[in-house]
Amino acid sequence: MKKIIPGLFLAAAVLVSPPAAHAASSHIKVDGAAVASDVKPEMKNNRTMVPLRVISENLGAAVDWSHSEVTLTKNKMKVILKANSATAVKNGEEVQLDSKPYVKNNRVLVPLRFIAETFGCTVGYSNSTVTVDSPPLVINDIAIKTLQTEYHMTMGGVVEQINGNSYIDSVYKLMDSGKGQKVDAPASFAWRANIDVPGSYYKNKQYDFLDSKGSSVKRYDVYTLVEAFPAEDLKGFAKVLIHDAKSDQWYLFSETAVNSLAKLTDSASSNGYSKVISNTVV
Repeated sequence: MKKIIPGLFLAAAVLVSPPAAHAASSHIKVDGAAVASDVKPEMKNNRTMVPLRVISENLGAAVDWSHSEVTLTKNKMKVILKANSATAVKNGEEVQLDSKPYVKNNRVLVPLRFIAETFGCTVGYSNSTVTVDSPPLVINDIAIKTLQTEYHMTMGGVVEQINGNSYIDSVYKLMDSGKGQKVDAPASFAWRANIDVPGSYYKNKQYDFLDSKGSSVKRYDVYTLVEAFPAEDLKGFAKVLIHDAKSDQWYLFSETAVNSLAKLTDSASSNGYSKVISNTVV
């Protein structure tokens, strides 16, 4: 059954659609950070159109191309779009767009409001800047302000903070959904690899979800099996585990989820959502 989405960018009292010439010189801010793009937003049929990959990835959505289709996924939401088609598929249901995606300078431009609201965000326009704001992640009725990550090397470590709501939410949901069955704590686990005991795990990274006062509301630690032993000595040991530090519970965790976490945090860093708090690596 087709569902019509009316007025994807019909202006409210404070969101009056700007003239085309004005919009052509506008910029994008997602969760307060300016988004860099070689193709700027523009007006098309009174709708604000933005580069697909740039806006989607900064909202924490994965972008995949297959033939002439592009698929956006985030948490439980999946959207399929085609260039020059007014029909999209949203979690298996066809919906009608009132502005077709199109290609310009080898970039697909899509209606901003549809993409933003599909992923639970609000859209605004002020002083030549298009703004997209996503709600904060809430854990145990507490709004999360910052995601703090930490990792260690042979000598020293790095502490970094991410402040984009969409990135924080995506990291948390990925961890939560990537957890497998509960398991017992390993016999040996630490920041440094223990090469004396088969079945030892070293901590890849620590993730702290902080409230507005900087207190940790939730902490997950990702551990990887130390493989400095013959294969027969490692039979039965999972390659990756995740530890819920607050409840002191261990779970199986997938390698795919680890790779996805790395992509998310790398994207947050490259797009200006993170800052290094401490770097003691020598």
